[in-house]
Amino acid sequence: MIATSESVEILEQSEQLGQLVLQSEVYEQYLQAKKDLEQNKEAQRLIKAFQDSKDQYEDVQRFGRYHPDYNQIMKAVREKKRDMDMNDIVAAYKVAERELQKLLDEVSQIVAESVSPQIKVPKDGLVFKETSHGDGCGSGGGCGCS
Repeated sequence: MIATSESVEILEQSEQLGQLVLQSEVYEQYLQAKKDLEQNKEAQRLIKAFQDSKDQYEDVQRFGRYHPDYNQIMKAVREKKRDMDMNDIVAAYKVAERELQKLLDEVSQIVAESVSPQIKVPKDGLVFKETSHGDGCGSGGGCGCS
């Protein structure tokens, strides 16, 4: 691509937009929640326990219900996930993460609509979530795109 003055201007404006996001209160709250999460020993212990259970889960998935420890490991994974999600620090981080994702989605929507209303924009981290049937493309063909 040959750099034209127009493309250079677009890149500069994109950089400015990125800097505005980095200076936003939403981003600052996200950074603080991430820092709190990384420094909280209990939250880190719960995350590690969940990840360890998830590793066992992945091993069990190769055999499915035929694995001798299937029910025990499935239950353990759900319990570890619940324990992790119920931790206040983890919950605060997830809220901050969703708020930052929401801001980025809104910025993406505004930029896309300024170009054309036909441009599809990811929402909640998913591309093409909304369809006329209310099912996403991951619904096994329920959206009608197959």
